[in-house]
Amino acid sequence: MELRSGSVGSQAVARRMDGDSRDGGGGKDATGSEDYENLPTSASVSTHMTAGAMAGILEHSVMYPVDSVKTRMQSLSPDPKARYTSIYGALQKIMRTEGFWRPLRGINVMVMGAGPAHAMYFACYENMKRTLNDVFHHQGNSHLANGIAGSMATLLHDAVMNPAEVVKQRLQMYNSQHRSALSCIRTVWRTEGLGAFYRSYTTQLTMNIPFQSIHFITYEFLQEQVNPHRTYNPQSHIISGGLAGALAAAATTPLDVCKTLLNTQENVALSLANISGRLSGMANAFRTVYQLNGLAGYFKGIQARVIYQIPSTAISWSVYEFFKYFLTKRQLENRAPY
Repeated sequence: MELRSGSVGSQAVARRMDGDSRDGGGGKDATGSEDYENLPTSASVSTHMTAGAMAGILEHSVMYPVDSVKTRMQSLSPDPKARYTSIYGALQKIMRTEGFWRPLRGINVMVMGAGPAHAMYFACYENMKRTLNDVFHHQGNSHLANGIAGSMATLLHDAVMNPAEVVKQRLQMYNSQHRSALSCIRTVWRTEGLGAFYRSYTTQLTMNIPFQSIHFITYEFLQEQVNPHRTYNPQSHIISGGLAGALAAAATTPLDVCKTLLNTQENVALSLANISGRLSGMANAFRTVYQLNGLAGYFKGIQARVIYQIPSTAISWSVYEFFKYFLTKRQLENRAPY
């Protein structure tokens, strides 16, 4: 991608930041402009982590109300007062009957989890992507490498994010017995033990690894179609990111439904399925979903999930790329001789 800078000093800094030109040259395309996507590849790990943390916090904060609706719409046996037909209608009903701030309950624990989780995710992704691209396609861009890098980074991301997911989803449910994140953590710890915070971890990985693979491969493919010269084109990033996120979300919705069931341990749903105690394991979750709702049960909340992912993906990548470039540029400008 091209970055046309109006400052001679900034251009000099940008040239110094170029460490991985796809054309194998000096970081310029045919027009002589610096390649935007390659400029920050020499960014420090701390820069990747800071940019990633900002991206994660903003992404999850902005989209949290929709995420709350998605969690409720995936409920297998919802209370009659918590049945929704659309996201907008659900938000209206929740705010009218449960309070204006109700869709935001649990956002604090999500922010605390999203910051470090995304920091490690993007730092790992950037390093893995650079290493694997050298292996698969020297000085180039390999879709396979991008997919594998995203999948590997997911292992770290989910290890941090899974406990936050468990707590926030229990707070999001209708008529939740938990009044705060702290009380939820204490109750779960006391009654279910530490393992409850990772009960859905394998399911989360089983969902997120294919999600990230589909997401990155689709995104890179679409970029080659709509932005073949990789010039700085925000519209192409939004379109590619949104479509990639939507496709990945739709394809992995059945796994997300099972993850929600494992996280929330819906008492009504489990009693209807004649399950006593706690439900554990992805295979058991799949059987329970089918037993209660048939094939349609695997796609409960798909509308909310897809609508959530489209802007979520765009926000995450645009914020991350902005902070990565901005922070790296500032660091190099401070060191550059003038």
